[in-house]
Amino acid sequence: MSRATRILLSLVAGLAAGVAVAAASASAAGWAIAGAGPVGTAWLNGLQMTVVPLIVSLLVTGVAETAEAAGAGRVTARMVALVIVTVFLMGLVGAAVTPLILEAFPVSPDAAAALRRGLVGADVPAAPPALSEFFNTIVPTNAVAAAAGSAFLPLIVFTLAFAFAITRIAPAQRDALLLFFQAVRNATLVLIDWILWLAPIGVFALALVVGARAGLAAFGALVHYILVISSIGVIVTALAYALGSVGGRLGPARFARALLPVQAVAISTQSSLACLPAMLRAATGLGVPERTAGVALPLGVAMFRATQPAMNIGVCIYIAHWFGLPVPPGQLLAAVAVAALVSLGSVSLPAQITLFASIAPPAVVLGLPLAPIGLFIAVETIPDIFRTLGNASMDLAATATVSAWEGERPPTPSSDG
Repeated sequence: MSRATRILLSLVAGLAAGVAVAAASASAAGWAIAGAGPVGTAWLNGLQMTVVPLIVSLLVTGVAETAEAAGAGRVTARMVALVIVTVFLMGLVGAAVTPLILEAFPVSPDAAAALRRGLVGADVPAAPPALSEFFNTIVPTNAVAAAAGSAFLPLIVFTLAFAFAITRIAPAQRDALLLFFQAVRNATLVLIDWILWLAPIGVFALALVVGARAGLAAFGALVHYILVISSIGVIVTALAYALGSVGGRLGPARFARALLPVQAVAISTQSSLACLPAMLRAATGLGVPERTAGVALPLGVAMFRATQPAMNIGVCIYIAHWFGLPVPPGQLLAAVAVAALVSLGSVSLPAQITLFASIAPPAVVLGLPLAPIGLFIAVETIPDIFRTLGNASMDLAATATVSAWEGERPPTPSSDG
């Protein structure tokens, strides 16, 4: 049984156990909550303690690798530029469409209220600071204090500046620092893997408390969450068709046919890396030269996660919607920037491994509670299908676009329009 399946079954079992205990007696529910609450909180704290070292190490190594790639040739530089612009645009897409989806298909107020009561450690943070005060804190006076206080935006600003500074020092010193941060990244990923090995226990404890306090409403709220966030992945996939058709100068039907085998692998494996052979075949079938596809597609798989900023901002807005919290425009733009930067520095791993670390920074920027993310990890299996689907589709669309920019425009049959 896969880890994702074990975690999902733990969620269902915990919710069912909580509902059953609450139905049995109020005193039994009180004992269950008192026993399971600290276990769930400890597991969430374990996840949260990995965020700062992982974000810092990923950004430093990501900036270094991106800078190196950008200087490695025209195709690479164009692909890097397209990736950077697109991930920021996808973050804006998530910020724009999520409120519209929630307005058209709102979560039940009763379910949202019940879930708020049930979440362990989901105390509503203080109101976000005023816009002028918010922007005054972007540049940290003390980077260590920013890390200790989980002030992610100033921490990311410092880390980016530090990472670019590393690219300007002597090669031997640069390589030594990068080796250090690569080791920090790899060790943190091992630590996260250990914490996720305990996820069935932590998720069961969290779900038991939610089930005991929220009842059956918790099931409906989580299903609503899955549908809303997955729909954002569908929108990003649709935009990949637009990019491939317009930017790649391909007929829509031709691009769609080439994309079908790639999407089949994406759905079955939930891994962009596993899609790479299918993407290479599809690209050459579209007339993209092997020399271009062989550079652009591996680079896309390594750094282009188009769905991550869109869907992660969607998760943040969804949490704010649950808790009735405001999302000020200035802070939302800052959260989009943070989500995009985190996605550029991310690693090609299953979303359950990196979900907390990639959502926590923009959520903290918006002043949101992090407790719901623990439950979202348990149901990430379904949204992750749409994450991979959108990422693989965008990788192929971006490669076709770069090929068109290089003047390698393949002939488009007139029947495709």
